[in-house]
Amino acid sequence: MKKVSILVPESAVMEAVADPRYLFTVVNEFLQVSSRPKLFDIELVGQTREVKFLDGIYSVYTDKVLDEVSETDLIVIPALFGDMKNAVVQNKAAIPWITQHYKNGAEVASLCVGAFLLASTGILNGKKCSTHWAYTNEFRCMFPEVEIVDGSIITEINGIYSSGGANSYWNLLLYMVEKYTDRDTAILAAKYFAIDIDRENQSAFAIFKGQKDHNDEEVKKAQEYIEANYAEKITIEVLVSLLSLSRRSFERRFKKATNNTIVEYIQRVKIEAAKRNFELSRKNINEVMFDVGYTDTKAFRTVFKKITGLTPIEYRNKYNKEAKVLV
Repeated sequence: MKKVSILVPESAVMEAVADPRYLFTVVNEFLQVSSRPKLFDIELVGQTREVKFLDGIYSVYTDKVLDEVSETDLIVIPALFGDMKNAVVQNKAAIPWITQHYKNGAEVASLCVGAFLLASTGILNGKKCSTHWAYTNEFRCMFPEVEIVDGSIITEINGIYSSGGANSYWNLLLYMVEKYTDRDTAILAAKYFAIDIDRENQSAFAIFKGQKDHNDEEVKKAQEYIEANYAEKITIEVLVSLLSLSRRSFERRFKKATNNTIVEYIQRVKIEAAKRNFELSRKNINEVMFDVGYTDTKAFRTVFKKITGLTPIEYRNKYNKEAKVLV
């Protein structure tokens, strides 16, 4: 029997508490139907017996409070809601509890931005982690010792699991089901909940807004220039000349401020513009490619798929059903 402790944090996303319990309960039922014993002993655990969500609109009653859990096999940390720094402070009592059980052999899985609470324990330091794409910059600022895996749906290292944004946590939960049971049971659960079991990344859902949460004004000027002139051929030499900086110094400062090289940043701005174009216009692939400053079809397709996880045609078909796909 696997003991699953679903943490009920203050400021949690309610669905991220309810869904893991629902899934593991349904899997138990699947096992019993196939004449196998139940595998999961599921409990809700919190700092208090009653945890209120959304200013008291909803309440969850826990099965146990933290110090009543003597041992567990898996801790599930649901997604948090609101200001991440405040949410972590509200749940500081859970931090040593998570750390101690991990040291005692429990595995730990964070769902979406539950990664902020997981990282606060320190057990992620020097390791990789996934979280919601919209929170990666904030996460890097708060936890520079942890490596965010951009676009990843699931990250696993040393018994620590994390998932990408929002509904991506279903993929992590199915991953855990497969690990603890078998592929057939995981597929059955995926079909029951209508989840794409093997989705590998969240890149197609990401919106690149530019990393400007820094104080390097010269780098911000370069970012603004790139975003205003993405349709042109932008070189590092042009930017260096614009800002009167040495190339080596500028490249170092840009990477430090944005977590992207200059070339990566230019590519992401161009591809973001292409994505918007595919979503809103009826232009064909070549027209969009030229609009965002590419002249090499192969290069455009390669960069587009690297950043979004989809080919230009796949992306267009996914987000613009009314447009006729023209190659």
